[in-house]
Amino acid sequence: MSKQNNTNTSQSLIKKVWTLADVIAAAGVGFTDYIIQLTYLLFLKMDDEKVQLGLQSAIPQGYGWNDLIALDGLDLLRQYEETLKVLSNQDDLIGTIFTKATNKIEQPVLLKKVISLIESENWLSMDGDLKGSIYEAILEKNGQDKKSGAGQYFTPRALIDAMVEVTNPLITETVCDPACGTGGFLLSAFNHMKKQSKDREKLRFLRNEALSGNDITPLVVTLASMNLYLHGIGTEHTPIRCQDSLERTPTTLVDVVLANPPFGTRPAGSTDISAMRDDLYVTTKNNQLNFLQHIMLMLKNDGRAAVVLPDNVLFEGGAGETIRKKLLTDFDLHTILRLPTGIFYAQGVKANVLFFRKGTKTKDVWYYDYRTNIKHTLATNPIQRHHLDEFVECYNNRVETYSEENPDGRWRKYSCDELIARDKTSLDITWLRTGEETVDYSLDELMSMIEEKSANIAEAVSKLKEIIDTIEE
Repeated sequence: MSKQNNTNTSQSLIKKVWTLADVIAAAGVGFTDYIIQLTYLLFLKMDDEKVQLGLQSAIPQGYGWNDLIALDGLDLLRQYEETLKVLSNQDDLIGTIFTKATNKIEQPVLLKKVISLIESENWLSMDGDLKGSIYEAILEKNGQDKKSGAGQYFTPRALIDAMVEVTNPLITETVCDPACGTGGFLLSAFNHMKKQSKDREKLRFLRNEALSGNDITPLVVTLASMNLYLHGIGTEHTPIRCQDSLERTPTTLVDVVLANPPFGTRPAGSTDISAMRDDLYVTTKNNQLNFLQHIMLMLKNDGRAAVVLPDNVLFEGGAGETIRKKLLTDFDLHTILRLPTGIFYAQGVKANVLFFRKGTKTKDVWYYDYRTNIKHTLATNPIQRHHLDEFVECYNNRVETYSEENPDGRWRKYSCDELIARDKTSLDITWLRTGEETVDYSLDELMSMIEEKSANIAEAVSKLKEIIDTIEE
């Protein structure tokens, strides 16, 4: 199939999926719930296509695709719900795809529409890259939809690809994302690694053993597992696990970690990490600092990491200072990429990418300031891969673009001694002059920014009240 035909097929299918999403949304089914049901049914359909090719079914008898498509009405609803119950109790790939599976489409006529949509295509015969790209595009579109709330699981693909390119995971190495969302980092790493060799054993290792990821949310684990499965990864044993990475001391060390851990505090009811772990460098309730420590601990000696972290990790005192000193003395924190706001689905997020290697003391930290005077919005100027070309070139060449003659250069290095001598070992550094550029936000983006700032103020007031109440007691 030509590239043009692939594009047409992809766009046509995505359009069908989202046209039906609008119909089902009118009945009160959220976009993410719809995508989850689509995933369950798509897996059943592909299993049936395998049977048509003479291969063995992985689905228990009586709970396959053909047991659904012949039914209508309440009979269909009952059969589907029983199927989800049975499959969620299976082992290996099936059990993970159907983790805690429940039906969210309670109107039989709408469920039939989704089944008919999937029945109209032969998914197994599609080119593997096309299959995967269609599903990935559906996930990304879901992440862009504000009503779904799924944006929290997405890192811009342009940023992911740049991080993978400079980190350069090799086909013989192991790669982990301890907060994997829908699997974007793992997929980008896979695409980068598979081009490195045609050796059958190395490719087998890549598809079945090299990659691993965890996520705490069952629905996201389903999406990630299916995403990788459609790309030909983990076709028998998914590399994705539904578990809280922070609860466990790493038992298997890895060569590479690529991650964008969740920002903010741990979800209500989560386990107190300090009660579960005695291997962390310092006790803290800060979620990002705990993930950073976990990643530092899960690397092999000479292993490397690229991690997206919020600004407070660079300057927060107490535990933050302790961890930064550890990064500078026991690790080679060689690069920090400073990111602009407007590239994440949550508005106003100020983040950085920390690149470090385990087992070697830091000599210099190289900064690339892709924040000062950089303006992105999701609607009018989303970040694209070419925007990070200069960063990638600077990362690889290690020649400063900043100088007294060129004070606007974005690539500058600081010695480890300079940084350790700073107050609280702060790594929060900016040297570029701020311009007077303006940015055109859409109405939706302005409203999101207002809502986020209001939420931040409310959270700050709540914490202040807690402190005052504690003092008064």
